[in-house]
Amino acid sequence: MHAALELAKEAAGLGEVPVGAVVVKDGEIIGRGSNAPISQHDPSAHAEIQAMRDAAVRLGNYRLVGCSLYVTLEPCAMCAGAIQHARIANLIYGASDPKTGACGSVIDLMAEARLNHHTEVTGGVLAQECGSLLSQFFASRRKSSRPQ
Repeated sequence: MHAALELAKEAAGLGEVPVGAVVVKDGEIIGRGSNAPISQHDPSAHAEIQAMRDAAVRLGNYRLVGCSLYVTLEPCAMCAGAIQHARIANLIYGASDPKTGACGSVIDLMAEARLNHHTEVTGGVLAQECGSLLSQFFASRRKSSRPQ
């Protein structure tokens, strides 16, 4: 999760919402990603998607069987769907997302019995650090947009 937090900080430095993600297989990071929808003009360029794309290229396979995904923020519905399609075995996230979280906060796509793949989910890992980074980012953004 610490590696994902570093990627989130890099995203914040670029003006992106600070979310970072890494894909791990056999104890080794094989994919890295940070939020980039603004800079890439791509609504799908979330940290999770970026990390899974990186890992898939390295493995030469779109299926990420036996991999774990660490992400600083609970995935949205788009990312949760991609995680399931990639066959990620374990999802570990930091801060919960009460507005768009699709792994238990708003909805829980990972627990949907009708879907054919079920990723094991662990939330709240380094939640304070992950949440603080997001809170500071948005507080700074609000402060800079206020008239002087």
